[in-house]
Amino acid sequence: MTCGRQNQRRAGLALAAAALLLAGCGQSAETKGADGAKGGAAAGASSSSSASAKASVAPLGPGEVRVGGEVAKPYSVTLADLRKLPQASVEVKFTSAKGEQRHTYQGVPLHDVLKTAEPRFDAAKKNGQLRGFVSATGGGDYRALFAWAEIDPGFAKSQVLLAVSEDGVAFDDAAGPRLVVPQDTKGGRYVSELNQLWVGVVDPVVDGAK
Repeated sequence: MTCGRQNQRRAGLALAAAALLLAGCGQSAETKGADGAKGGAAAGASSSSSASAKASVAPLGPGEVRVGGEVAKPYSVTLADLRKLPQASVEVKFTSAKGEQRHTYQGVPLHDVLKTAEPRFDAAKKNGQLRGFVSATGGGDYRALFAWAEIDPGFAKSQVLLAVSEDGVAFDDAAGPRLVVPQDTKGGRYVSELNQLWVGVVDPVVDGAK
Protein backbone atom coordinates (compact mmCIF):
# COMPACT_ATOMS: atom_id res chain seq x y z
CA MET A 1 0.00 0.00 0.00
CA THR A 2 2.81 2.37 0.83
CA CYS A 3 4.43 1.85 -2.57
CA GLY A 4 1.10 2.36 -4.31
CA ARG A 5 0.46 5.65 -2.52
CA GLN A 6 3.95 6.87 -3.34
CA ASN A 7 3.45 5.99 -7.01
CA GLN A 8 0.11 7.83 -7.05
CA ARG A 9 1.72 10.87 -5.42
CA ARG A 10 4.54 10.88 -7.95
CA ALA A 11 2.07 10.60 -10.82
CA GLY A 12 0.08 13.53 -9.42
CA LEU A 13 3.16 15.72 -9.15
CA ALA A 14 4.16 14.83 -12.72
CA LEU A 15 0.71 15.79 -14.02
CA ALA A 16 0.81 19.07 -12.10
CA ALA A 17 4.26 19.89 -13.49
CA ALA A 18 3.09 19.07 -17.02
CA ALA A 19 0.06 21.35 -16.58
CA LEU A 20 2.24 24.22 -15.40
CA LEU A 21 4.63 23.71 -18.30
CA LEU A 22 1.79 23.77 -20.82
CA ALA A 23 0.32 26.88 -19.22
CA GLY A 24 3.71 28.61 -19.38
CA CYS A 25 4.14 27.72 -23.06
CA GLY A 26 0.70 29.02 -23.87
CA GLN A 27 1.39 32.27 -22.07
CA SER A 28 4.77 32.59 -23.82
CA ALA A 29 3.10 32.08 -27.19
CA GLU A 30 0.50 34.71 -26.37
CA THR A 31 3.23 37.11 -25.25
CA LYS A 32 5.21 36.51 -28.40
CA GLY A 33 2.08 36.98 -30.45
CA ALA A 34 1.36 40.28 -28.71
CA ASP A 35 4.96 41.40 -29.11
CA GLY A 36 4.87 40.41 -32.74
CA ALA A 37 1.70 42.38 -33.25
CA LYS A 38 3.24 45.38 -31.50
CA GLY A 39 6.38 45.02 -33.62
CA GLY A 40 4.29 44.77 -36.77
CA ALA A 41 2.30 47.83 -35.78
CA ALA A 42 5.48 49.76 -35.00
CA ALA A 43 7.02 48.75 -38.32
CA GLY A 44 3.81 49.70 -40.09
CA ALA A 45 3.74 53.08 -38.34
CA SER A 46 7.40 53.68 -39.20
CA SER A 47 6.79 52.74 -42.83
CA SER A 48 3.72 54.95 -42.94
CA SER A 49 5.66 57.85 -41.41
CA SER A 50 8.48 57.39 -43.91
CA ALA A 51 6.05 57.28 -46.81
CA SER A 52 4.31 60.39 -45.48
CA ALA A 53 7.65 62.23 -45.23
CA LYS A 54 8.47 61.32 -48.83
CA ALA A 55 5.03 62.33 -50.00
CA SER A 56 5.42 65.73 -48.31
CA VAL A 57 8.26 66.61 -50.72
CA ALA A 58 6.50 67.31 -53.99
CA PRO A 59 8.37 66.18 -57.10
CA LEU A 60 9.92 68.94 -59.19
CA GLY A 61 8.42 69.85 -62.52
CA PRO A 62 10.57 70.12 -65.67
CA GLY A 63 12.96 73.06 -65.34
CA GLU A 64 11.86 73.84 -61.78
CA VAL A 65 14.42 74.84 -59.13
CA ARG A 66 13.80 74.18 -55.43
CA VAL A 67 15.26 76.75 -53.01
CA GLY A 68 15.62 75.45 -49.45
CA GLY A 69 17.92 74.67 -46.55
CA GLU A 70 18.48 77.15 -43.73
CA VAL A 71 15.85 79.56 -45.00
CA ALA A 72 12.62 80.95 -43.56
CA LYS A 73 10.65 80.78 -46.80
CA PRO A 74 11.58 77.82 -49.02
CA TYR A 75 10.05 77.97 -52.48
CA SER A 76 10.55 76.87 -56.08
CA VAL A 77 11.15 78.94 -59.19
CA THR A 78 11.02 78.25 -62.94
CA LEU A 79 12.58 79.85 -66.01
CA ALA A 80 9.26 81.54 -66.70
CA ASP A 81 9.38 83.08 -63.21
CA LEU A 82 12.98 84.22 -63.68
CA ARG A 83 12.20 85.92 -66.99
CA LYS A 84 9.74 88.19 -65.18
CA LEU A 85 12.40 89.48 -62.77
CA PRO A 86 14.92 92.31 -63.36
CA GLN A 87 17.67 90.99 -65.63
CA ALA A 88 21.43 91.45 -65.69
CA SER A 89 23.80 90.73 -68.56
CA VAL A 90 27.40 89.54 -68.41
CA GLU A 91 30.13 88.56 -70.89
CA VAL A 92 32.29 85.68 -69.74
CA LYS A 93 35.33 83.68 -70.81
CA PHE A 94 36.22 80.29 -69.35
CA THR A 95 37.72 76.95 -70.32
CA SER A 96 35.87 73.66 -70.46
CA ALA A 97 36.32 70.19 -71.91
CA LYS A 98 35.41 71.76 -75.27
CA GLY A 99 38.14 74.37 -74.99
CA GLU A 100 37.85 78.12 -74.46
CA GLN A 101 34.31 79.45 -74.21
CA ARG A 102 33.12 83.01 -74.75
CA HIS A 103 29.48 83.83 -74.18
CA THR A 104 27.04 86.53 -73.19
CA TYR A 105 24.49 85.46 -70.62
CA GLN A 106 21.35 87.14 -69.38
CA GLY A 107 19.66 86.25 -66.14
CA VAL A 108 18.84 87.03 -62.53
CA PRO A 109 21.49 87.50 -59.81
CA LEU A 110 21.65 84.39 -57.64
CA HIS A 111 21.76 86.60 -54.55
CA ASP A 112 18.33 88.05 -55.41
CA VAL A 113 16.79 84.60 -55.80
CA LEU A 114 18.18 83.36 -52.49
CA LYS A 115 17.38 86.56 -50.63
CA THR A 116 13.69 85.96 -51.40
CA ALA A 117 13.88 82.74 -49.38
CA GLU A 118 15.22 84.70 -46.37
CA PRO A 119 18.36 82.76 -45.30
CA ARG A 120 18.61 82.24 -41.55
CA PHE A 121 22.01 83.67 -40.70
CA ASP A 122 22.88 84.52 -37.09
CA ALA A 123 22.57 88.30 -36.85
CA ALA A 124 24.13 88.19 -33.36
CA LYS A 125 27.45 87.18 -34.88
CA LYS A 126 29.66 89.67 -36.70
CA ASN A 127 29.11 89.24 -40.46
CA GLY A 128 27.08 86.13 -39.72
CA GLN A 129 26.33 85.69 -43.42
CA LEU A 130 29.99 84.88 -44.03
CA ARG A 131 29.37 81.55 -42.30
CA GLY A 132 26.92 80.68 -45.06
CA PHE A 133 27.31 78.60 -48.21
CA VAL A 134 25.16 77.54 -51.15
CA SER A 135 24.99 74.10 -52.75
CA ALA A 136 23.84 74.09 -56.38
CA THR A 137 22.65 70.79 -57.89
CA GLY A 138 22.08 70.20 -61.58
CA GLY A 139 21.29 67.42 -64.03
CA GLY A 140 22.84 64.02 -63.38
CA ASP A 141 23.31 64.83 -59.67
CA TYR A 142 26.05 67.34 -60.53
CA ARG A 143 26.83 69.60 -57.58
CA ALA A 144 29.00 72.64 -56.82
CA LEU A 145 29.48 74.84 -53.73
CA PHE A 146 29.67 78.60 -53.27
CA ALA A 147 30.61 80.62 -50.21
CA TRP A 148 27.94 83.21 -49.47
CA ALA A 149 30.52 86.00 -49.86
CA GLU A 150 31.00 84.95 -53.51
CA ILE A 151 27.42 85.81 -54.39
CA ASP A 152 26.72 88.71 -52.00
CA PRO A 153 27.24 92.07 -53.78
CA GLY A 154 28.28 93.53 -50.44
CA PHE A 155 31.45 91.41 -50.65
CA ALA A 156 31.88 90.20 -54.22
CA LYS A 157 32.90 92.34 -57.22
CA SER A 158 31.10 90.13 -59.73
CA GLN A 159 27.71 88.46 -59.45
CA VAL A 160 26.69 84.88 -60.07
CA LEU A 161 23.66 84.64 -62.36
CA LEU A 162 20.82 82.22 -62.88
CA ALA A 163 20.96 82.57 -66.65
CA VAL A 164 17.82 82.35 -68.77
CA SER A 165 19.60 82.73 -72.14
CA GLU A 166 22.99 82.28 -73.80
CA ASP A 167 24.10 84.57 -76.64
CA GLY A 168 20.54 85.78 -77.06
CA VAL A 169 19.06 82.26 -77.31
CA ALA A 170 16.61 81.41 -74.52
CA PHE A 171 17.08 78.16 -72.63
CA ASP A 172 14.34 75.59 -73.01
CA ASP A 173 11.83 75.75 -70.16
CA ALA A 174 12.19 72.02 -69.47
CA ALA A 175 15.98 72.35 -69.11
CA GLY A 176 15.88 75.02 -66.43
CA PRO A 177 18.35 77.85 -65.80
CA ARG A 178 22.14 77.67 -65.79
CA LEU A 179 24.48 79.08 -63.19
CA VAL A 180 26.98 81.55 -64.61
CA VAL A 181 30.08 82.38 -62.54
CA PRO A 182 31.97 85.28 -64.19
CA GLN A 183 34.88 85.18 -61.74
CA ASP A 184 35.72 81.52 -62.53
CA THR A 185 38.35 80.72 -65.16
CA LYS A 186 37.01 77.16 -65.58
CA GLY A 187 33.42 76.19 -66.26
CA GLY A 188 33.08 73.56 -63.54
CA ARG A 189 30.62 75.64 -61.53
CA TYR A 190 28.54 76.66 -64.54
CA VAL A 191 25.87 74.20 -63.36
CA SER A 192 23.46 73.27 -66.15
CA GLU A 193 19.90 71.98 -65.74
CA LEU A 194 19.85 73.50 -62.27
CA ASN A 195 17.18 71.95 -60.03
CA GLN A 196 18.17 72.73 -56.42
CA LEU A 197 19.72 75.56 -54.43
CA TRP A 198 20.41 74.72 -50.79
CA VAL A 199 21.56 77.32 -48.26
CA GLY A 200 23.53 76.19 -45.22
CA VAL A 201 25.87 77.40 -42.48
CA VAL A 202 29.20 75.86 -41.49
CA ASP A 203 28.76 76.20 -37.71
CA PRO A 204 27.24 72.72 -37.05
CA VAL A 205 30.07 71.08 -39.00
CA VAL A 206 32.93 73.16 -37.59
CA ASP A 207 31.69 73.22 -33.99
CA GLY A 208 30.97 69.50 -34.03
CA ALA A 209 34.31 68.54 -35.60
CA LYS A 210 36.81 66.57 -33.53
